Amino acid sequence: MKPAMETAAEETTEQSQEKKVNSSSQEMEIGRYHWMYGSSRPQQVPTMSGSMSPLGAGGCFECCIKCLGGVPYASLVATILCFSGVALFCGCGHVALTGTVSILEQHFSSNASDHALLTEVIQLMQYVIYGIASFFFLYGIILLAEGFYTTSAVKEMHSEFKTTACGRCISGMFVFLTYILGVAWLGVFGFSAVPVFMFYNIWSSCEVLKGLPTNYTTTAEQICVDIRQYGIIPWNALPGKACGSALGNICSTNEFYMSYHLFIVACAGAGATVIALLIYMMATTYNYAVLKFKSREDCCTKF
Repeated sequence: MKPAMETAAEETTEQSQEKKVNSSSQEMEIGRYHWMYGSSRPQQVPTMSGSMSPLGAGGCFECCIKCLGGVPYASLVATILCFSGVALFCGCGHVALTGTVSILEQHFSSNASDHALLTEVIQLMQYVIYGIASFFFLYGIILLAEGFYTTSAVKEMHSEFKTTACGRCISGMFVFLTYILGVAWLGVFGFSAVPVFMFYNIWSSCEVLKGLPTNYTTTAEQICVDIRQYGIIPWNALPGKACGSALGNICSTNEFYMSYHLFIVACAGAGATVIALLIYMMATTYNYAVLKFKSREDCCTKF
């Protein structure tokens, strides 16, 4: 009988020791939680359930951090910059082209047949502007969505990440198309600087005309601006140039200054779009590299 009682006592002692060890481990876990989160109130510590750690309990803060980590910031910045640049280029360029036609008709080309071709070209460019705005609106959204789905933080939200040959092909197509658009917009940026240069020459001539001293040998009528030398109207167009008081009247109109400043803003918008496309190039190239590396890693794990 005595050995049975001793065995029961030993089992009771072992159980009490195990309880002490479990309670001490729980206290150490709670202390580590307090040290990491800076909290000294025991009532705010989550209750221990089995072997679950309080650090593994999900919360609003952890969810927000996880969501913010899944945002492709490069693609997001590029999308905002692209939308802003395209909107400035298309909106300001459309209004500036309309003002340019009005200035030409009133001051440089009295015959409608002389600038008929230029008018048709400007109308065509305005329609192209509508298409550019629509295309880049859709393309920016597509690239932003592609950036979201290829961000590493988004991939961690899923237990598995599988890529297909079709997905890699689409990502590679975005890389190629973005490079083509970047080169094309470099040309658009250079082309948008041409009207800025033309209007700057007219504006500088106006400033010289305003600051012309009375005892200077050059008269006001000798200061002229000839639009025909830029090739936008033929050489037989009349009058084709503006001198002296006629040039001063052009400089004093609101259409001239409005068109001049709008062309400057449109050129700046084209430059912003070029920068956005450069960021898109880096983002899409990185996304394609991630997909390709992940596909190779999956192939290696299979074998």
